[in-house]
Amino acid sequence: MLKLVLPKGSLERATLELFRDADLGVERSSDVDYRATVDDPRISDVRILRPQEIARYVSEGLFDIGITGRDWIEESSAHVVSLGRLEYSKQTSRPINVVLAIPSDSPIRSAKEMGNGVRISTEYPNLTRRYFEAQGIDVEIVFSYGATEAKVPEIADAVVEITETGRALRAAGLRILDTLLVSYTEFIANPQSYEDLTKRHAMEQVLSLLHGTLSARSRVLVKLNVGESDLRAVIEALPSMKSPTISQLYGGSGFAVEAVVPRARINTLIPSLRDLGASDILEIPLSKIVP
Repeated sequence: MLKLVLPKGSLERATLELFRDADLGVERSSDVDYRATVDDPRISDVRILRPQEIARYVSEGLFDIGITGRDWIEESSAHVVSLGRLEYSKQTSRPINVVLAIPSDSPIRSAKEMGNGVRISTEYPNLTRRYFEAQGIDVEIVFSYGATEAKVPEIADAVVEITETGRALRAAGLRILDTLLVSYTEFIANPQSYEDLTKRHAMEQVLSLLHGTLSARSRVLVKLNVGESDLRAVIEALPSMKSPTISQLYGGSGFAVEAVVPRARINTLIPSLRDLGASDILEIPLSKIVP
């Protein structure tokens, strides 16, 4: 039913892991095969292509749905429907930033101080052109095929480049002057396909699996037993998504409590619960959380 296109390159591994964890495992004959399948009746065809091209292909109707970054949607000016963010990237769940960076020792403190004629090296010529046009500055844009940060100062005066942490830019002797765009990975759809109610329903179902999987990665299920006298203190200590589930133990000897809690707090939460009188504490990983 749905023709799906997934990103090749830096996002490839993280995307395939997400689909696997969402029980939408992508199968292909080899790691370099551009054709793939998903054993799911909602997905009829899968391609793995460069993210730079995906928004345009989805916009043109070659695919019904795809995954790419907001940066490439904006760069290509593609007309697509964004079904929602998928907050993951090649390393972390943080977004990437498309930034303007200049030499660290430059006295310039804003883009407006750069003046006409500066050379900007970038993989985002359209984003860069629109940014400087809005600043009223006429710049020379030099397209970069990679290693963009290494082209200052011999080849370019500044760069427009992506970064998650800014570490690589600092290592190259650059500092960030401005942020052009904050870019998350997005699940996008062809507008005509989205208007088809059957396809839209299938898209929403697939997206719910992906969102549920991402949500589960940051949480765990905690189950414990506690006596009646300590129950209130334990409940107040639980940072649960909603009210915890409580049931009385056989024979009235106490209560069983379970709650979904942030994974990041589990290392301090479990000892605290034990100090408050909880026992038989279990931490259980989650596969999906679908509201």
